[in-house]
Amino acid sequence: METRIQFRVDEETKRLAQMMAESQGTTLSGACRALAEQLAEQQRKRLSHDQWLAEQVERAFEKLESQQAEFVEADQADAEMKAFKAALKARG
Repeated sequence: METRIQFRVDEETKRLAQMMAESQGTTLSGACRALAEQLAEQQRKRLSHDQWLAEQVERAFEKLESQQAEFVEADQADAEMKAFKAALKARG
């Protein structure tokens, strides 16, 4: 289902925006539609990432509650990450 979006801008803004859109081979409506589609796609990605992150947190807590988690001190984690990054960098 499609919907209609309306908003108000002053005449100068509209005129300049139309000129820019036309210089790019589109209409002002087309440019607004493209922007709305880009924003929607960004939101879809954000929602997908938020869902993935929530699942990861849930899994981590389940692991912790079932005593399958291993606690690592911050200094040790930093050292392991530094070594990991160095190994990646050395590979190319």
